[in-house]
Amino acid sequence: MARYIGALCRICRREGEKLFLKGDRCYTEKCAIERRKYPPGQHGQGFKKLSDYGIQLREKQKVRKMFGLLERQFRKYFYEAERKKGITGEVLLQLIESRLDSMVFRMGFAPNRRRARQLIKHGHVIVNAREVNLPSFSMKAGDLVEIREASRAMPEIGESLSKSEHRGIPGWVEIDSANFKGKVSHIPSRDEMQLPVQEQLIVELYSK
Repeated sequence: MARYIGALCRICRREGEKLFLKGDRCYTEKCAIERRKYPPGQHGQGFKKLSDYGIQLREKQKVRKMFGLLERQFRKYFYEAERKKGITGEVLLQLIESRLDSMVFRMGFAPNRRRARQLIKHGHVIVNAREVNLPSFSMKAGDLVEIREASRAMPEIGESLSKSEHRGIPGWVEIDSANFKGKVSHIPSRDEMQLPVQEQLIVELYSK
């Protein structure tokens, strides 16, 4: 599958805000967007007014990059959100936030979603007592996540857990750091997610 292997800080600079793609570095003065608050590239510092379509497109791209999704994956989530009851934009964010890789990140087992995907694909994560190696696995309220016992000695996991309080643990997950376990207490509401996203712009983009 195609994947982005370029500099992650360029993505944040392109979108003009922190997307927290590099974990703890994003909370320090080393964060690229703190030093260069303009888009990357030769013409990054030039002023360019976006059209309505351009604004909608950038909002969609921002969410895609934040969660590490391909265009095809993102479109699939949108059409699924359209079919479900509720506000389409909110349901879309709930579907994406309910992915296993996002939950592993939110629980503090990984410093960012990219590393969470890697842990899942390498078989370090167990869901409801079964190994799951699909980052896109959809989590539900009550699901239990734990790190495989043989993997708990990995320094990166322990370090990430120790710093998770600094990043903040959302209210829709429960953590048992001592036993490397977590639980999805409920699917988050829009207010709980607190994402810097105007999802209505994405709905308008796909509704054209």
